[in-house]
Amino acid sequence: MLDRTSTLFSHVKGTDTPWVSGGLRDFFLYRDLGIAAATHGKVITHLVKANLPPEEGTGWHRHEADFQIVIMIKGWAKFMYEDRVTLVEAGDCVHQRPGIRHYLFDYSPDMEYLEIVSPADFKTVDVEPVCEIPKPTP
Repeated sequence: MLDRTSTLFSHVKGTDTPWVSGGLRDFFLYRDLGIAAATHGKVITHLVKANLPPEEGTGWHRHEADFQIVIMIKGWAKFMYEDRVTLVEAGDCVHQRPGIRHYLFDYSPDMEYLEIVSPADFKTVDVEPVCEIPKPTP
């Protein structure tokens, strides 16, 4: 069977791309997995890990995206999804439906997750608070 897609083959080894700051959140580090380039911007896949302790969290926001999942690899994180506290632990997968208002407010020092979003150049939009946010774990 011939491949008739315009996407490219990609194989990124663990040492191929470094952890970098300067992503969406300054308290996280990001590692690009090469999928945005391979899919010509249709999908972005990156690893995200804790870099600094939680202070204020992400703030209330939503993403303009068609698809987004988070797969927790190490540690844990606490999110508000609308008005519900959700503990996401290693091994968990969360599908964030398009436009869901959410707030990541607490996470373990070893937190690391895989995030897959389409399109790669998705937008993040700040939104009005939905409810009070619990305090992070000291």
